[in-house]
Amino acid sequence: MSINPDLQGRSYPAAEVYEVGREKVREFARAVKATHPAHFDVEAAQALGHADLVAPPTFAIIVAQRADAQLIEDPESGIDFSRVVHADQRFTHHRPIVAGDRLVAELHVDQVRGMGGGAMITTRSEISTVDGEKVATTTSSILVRGEGQ
Repeated sequence: MSINPDLQGRSYPAAEVYEVGREKVREFARAVKATHPAHFDVEAAQALGHADLVAPPTFAIIVAQRADAQLIEDPESGIDFSRVVHADQRFTHHRPIVAGDRLVAELHVDQVRGMGGGAMITTRSEISTVDGEKVATTTSSILVRGEGQ
């Protein structure tokens, strides 16, 4: 199955709420070798003016990938995940992610560009709190290799 060019312009609504927990922040910080005390110690984060632990900037990928899954799992997309190569990821932060946040992400397919037998797909996840406060925007590009590539 080839990539559906009509994906461009499609949006997938915010679905499952992701609750940012202290241990999730600490685990992620350890995994990415982020050592700032505000990722581990509530008092250190509060001394900087935050309500709770501050997640490393790339923590937003956890929420964004949940939104991306809607596209990947959409049978109309034509995406075979075994043929996907991650090409690019960018983050724009509107405010820090902190423990206690309840986040959702709406996914937008901004571009579908045919490349040989495959396609480059660029998506944008708008991450916000369940109350509608903008938290981060992530932009991701994936290359879906065509058959025989």
